Amino acid sequence: MSRPGRDDSPDRLYTLTGGRSRSGSDAFDLVTLVVTESEPAPGMQSEHAAILRMCRFPTAVVEIAAELGLPVTVVRILLADLHDTGRISARHPRSAHRLPDPDILEQVLVGLRNL
Repeated sequence: MSRPGRDDSPDRLYTLTGGRSRSGSDAFDLVTLVVTESEPAPGMQSEHAAILRMCRFPTAVVEIAAELGLPVTVVRILLADLHDTGRISARHPRSAHRLPDPDILEQVLVGLRNL
């Protein structure tokens, strides 16, 4: 049973995304932080405007999806639209290959202990 006022029909989701099932890139994972770079413009799609208002402070993709009540895949497409037009920026989490070398961290720790 759907909640009152919420339309999760495939037709609505198809309309929101312009028929796309994937964004052009995989730039947005669940924990990517999104930040607004501009205010909503008149005539903008209501979901785009809601995202811009919501992301005045860094907000994770999964939080945006939960707040809007939309599937993450749909939110990723909407975010890609906003990112392509420069209305949002994305702050990606560090991946394992970009983390500091554990050996260097161990050497720093030993050095600090020797102080």
